[in-house]
Amino acid sequence: MYKILTLNNISVKGLERLPRDRYEVASEIAHPDAILVRSYNMHDMEIPASLKAVGRAGAGVNNIPVERLSHLGIPVFNAPGANANAVKELVIAGMLLGCRNICQAWDYSRGLEGGDSAFSKAVESGKKRYVGFELPGRTLGVVGLGAIGVKVANAALVLGMRVIGYDPTITVRRAWQLSSEVEQASGIDDLMAKSDFLTFHVPLIESTRHIVDAERLRLMPDGVVILNFARHGIVDDGAVLEAIEAGKVYAYVCDFPTPQLQGHPRVVTLPHLGASTREAEENCAIMVADEVREYLENGNIRHSVNLPDVRLPRKGQARLAVVNANVPEMVARISQYLGAAGVNIIHMVNESNGSVAYTMLDTETPIDQEIVDRLAATEGVLKVRVL
Repeated sequence: MYKILTLNNISVKGLERLPRDRYEVASEIAHPDAILVRSYNMHDMEIPASLKAVGRAGAGVNNIPVERLSHLGIPVFNAPGANANAVKELVIAGMLLGCRNICQAWDYSRGLEGGDSAFSKAVESGKKRYVGFELPGRTLGVVGLGAIGVKVANAALVLGMRVIGYDPTITVRRAWQLSSEVEQASGIDDLMAKSDFLTFHVPLIESTRHIVDAERLRLMPDGVVILNFARHGIVDDGAVLEAIEAGKVYAYVCDFPTPQLQGHPRVVTLPHLGASTREAEENCAIMVADEVREYLENGNIRHSVNLPDVRLPRKGQARLAVVNANVPEMVARISQYLGAAGVNIIHMVNESNGSVAYTMLDTETPIDQEIVDRLAATEGVLKVRVL
């Protein structure tokens, strides 16, 4: 029986992927084999010695101590693309909120007073005050062409916009999904210099922190609309506010409210609604539950942020899975230990992801505890499992 600890409410659709005859799932559980989490901050929590996997029902993993878990040989799974449509829809809505002054006009209308005649005059006055502009013919710059960025770029084309994209690490899969009409920028500065709207779909890492700053904002056309539905910290909020006052930025639409942004007439902030749809929550939970189950039961890895993707069809009597530091001769040592014990390897795979490697193999005969203990005591080995 596998034990699963949930640190947030996880969609029932996802939990249903974990059969009750093999999985015990609870928000309070001792010695868990895996943790399922959404936004809970795991950085200060003690990691149980029994833990084998962490599944994030979403894309970002800033709330998870990925590096610490890597040192323990624990993969962190996420659900890239499961919430892509939800975020795409909100980005498109954000562009309309920004260029048509919808939120400001709504606030104005809600504050109207008086009788029919006074109302009518005030409506006409507001109509002139909140004149906006349309999307067709404008240029959208998209930084980050993963699952979300590709959907945003393709949708903007349908709306009649010119789209420029930048992503030096775009995958072959995403490139196939991206419309051929999306133009390629040579860099972020090149993209920003040509964009009337700007949206980001990248993780928050050191190289992306304040990717939009005062210097880069000066490169942009006057009247640009900035959208941030990625992560707080991608955009330097203070620099954007100064650019609004200078007339460089027309509007800032952001999914991450702060006291600094609150109440500004040219800023629309939403309470992190990007993936807040029933469909997205269900999709994320289903994907990550399947990933964690496949790893616990078969050792296969898909969509881990810290371990390599590995899949091996099962054969033989036993399966050995070893997470280790990516150092020379580790595979040779594993083979040597098994060979010395008379255990024949049927097939195996070894892949690495940065400083961590993963070896998985099937054998003709069972693997006894002595081999497991010897491997576990080997320098550089982080975790050993027999499945």
